[in-house]
Amino acid sequence: MTAPEQVDRILLTAAVVLILLAGALLLARIWRGPSMLDRAISLDVCAALIIAGLAAKSAFARDPFYFPIMLVLAFLGFTGSVGIARFIAVRDRPRDTPRSPRPDDTEEGPG
Repeated sequence: MTAPEQVDRILLTAAVVLILLAGALLLARIWRGPSMLDRAISLDVCAALIIAGLAAKSAFARDPFYFPIMLVLAFLGFTGSVGIARFIAVRDRPRDTPRSPRPDDTEEGPG
């Protein structure tokens, strides 16, 4: 094994370790929350980590087989994030509720 190949293996191994560490932290964020938006963003990051893992596997094996799969996962992750964001935006939209008149508010005004 030549020196550049050895450096490639070391860097790819380090990348896989970092991806696994990020995945563990991501699972903690999904578990703890605290809000639905945090969980939605975490699921989007989960799709990105899966894509990064497939990219590392593809680079390690020097095989371009996973590139179309990564492209489809990126599209699904994006559309899923947009859908969740729209759902949360509609759910959290403030409602127009009429104010109840207070006794000291009159329509005529002072004097």
